[in-house]
Amino acid sequence: MGSQGVQRLPSVLRVRVRRLWLSLVPIAQCAIAAGLAWFVAFDLLHHARPFFAPIAAVVSLGLSLARRWRRSAELIVGVSIGILVGDLVVTQIGSGAWQITVVVAAAMALAVFVDGGPMLPTQAASSAVLIATLLPPGGAASYQRAVDALVGGCIGLLVGALVPVNPARRARRDAAGILNTLRDLSHDLAEALRARDEDAVYRVLAAARGTQPAVDGLRADILAGREVGTLSPLYWASRDRLRKIAATADPIDNAVRNFRVVTRRALGLTQRGVAVEEPMIDIIEDIGGLFETLRAMMLAEPGQPPDPADAAREVRSVVRRARTSLADHVEDLSEAALLVELRSLLVDLLMVAGLKRSSAIAQLHLNK
Repeated sequence: MGSQGVQRLPSVLRVRVRRLWLSLVPIAQCAIAAGLAWFVAFDLLHHARPFFAPIAAVVSLGLSLARRWRRSAELIVGVSIGILVGDLVVTQIGSGAWQITVVVAAAMALAVFVDGGPMLPTQAASSAVLIATLLPPGGAASYQRAVDALVGGCIGLLVGALVPVNPARRARRDAAGILNTLRDLSHDLAEALRARDEDAVYRVLAAARGTQPAVDGLRADILAGREVGTLSPLYWASRDRLRKIAATADPIDNAVRNFRVVTRRALGLTQRGVAVEEPMIDIIEDIGGLFETLRAMMLAEPGQPPDPADAAREVRSVVRRARTSLADHVEDLSEAALLVELRSLLVDLLMVAGLKRSSAIAQLHLNK
């Protein structure tokens, strides 16, 4: 089904189809890794029922692309701790209800002492429970489980490197999606202020508050991209571009936060019946256009317009219209505060376009 067909779907179904589409590569990675891990452990190493090898491969990959190195390490170390503690304790005190309590507590305590990762204590406890209930302590099966964990974790990382997600593409798409949302909200806010529609301004604020998961997703995908760029030779050439995208994460996050502040200021003015000056509304409208330019910059291929220089040029043109002298025509103190927040938002947009913070702030003063 093409993108136009997806857009014609009901919104609830469209969200689910998009979520599935974004997860297809991680799902394929998990499926391939699980099959390979079983093949290595069962057919090559001749382990009887090596169920933990495919489990370890899937857990080390998962649908989340971030922190796969750490997940694999926590998995392998946690299993080893659980087997060690389970063997030592069960050999001394036997099996039973209270013995399982002791084994789990000891394994988790040692795991927490070794490292603060969330997966380590869980894997240590589950491995210790298997030793205390199903697998005989000291038997070959318990040690094969540790080998299976190592096999599954390593194969998971190998598949992640050989069947990778483009490290830059996903982060670019995340950033573009956030900027697209802010573009639409800027235009909606300008229309609401012209109409002095308090409810419409509040709807913009509610939508802006709902963007934080998208910002968190951007940061997670940037982290995942760095891991892929390190692991996979196929994408070593993408490291430089990913670094440039990563540099926009903080400015985009700040832009989202400042846009919320702008909208809260606007809501306060609207609730008090203050009519925002038309030049101020024009700046908000222009900022919506800047978000569109920056969105296009994120999606543009190297060497294609608009590039960061093009985007910075457009932001500067709006900065000139948001200079401090505009405040001379603003009578309400809250409206003056709104202008200050808009100028802060413009600094964030200059930084998204590649300027350092000091240079972005200087642009405001150069255009007095």
